[in-house]
Amino acid sequence: MKTVEDYLKINRNKQIWHMSKENNVREALILMSQKNIGAIIILENDNKPIGIFSERDYARKVILKGKKSQDTLLDEVMTKNLITVTKNYKINECMELMTEKKIRHLPILENEKVIGIISIGDVLKIMISEQKDLIEHYKKFISS
Repeated sequence: MKTVEDYLKINRNKQIWHMSKENNVREALILMSQKNIGAIIILENDNKPIGIFSERDYARKVILKGKKSQDTLLDEVMTKNLITVTKNYKINECMELMTEKKIRHLPILENEKVIGIISIGDVLKIMISEQKDLIEHYKKFISS
């Protein structure tokens, strides 16, 4: 089973998009739209992760509450109970955690700093690839 570290090696040039809790929701949405991402990490002092803001946060905490994106700070609507993983997590453990907590993005931390983020789409892609490899292995084993 692949690990988060394997994912990071493959995606070592992947940018980690983040903002400050003082940015407003509209600024976050613009960045998320430009980068085609579903969530951004909220950092304090440009290095300490204190939350995450996702499309789900926007829908539930801004739109449904009738707030204006340009008048609402990320600090008001970000998810502050940050659930994270480290490099030694296995991909299936990430899937279990995401399923259990009903989340779609996991920041990856090392020494309390964000070194990456893995989405449920990334996890599924890896798991499907591993399933295909396993099927090919069994096909070769059976035919030999």
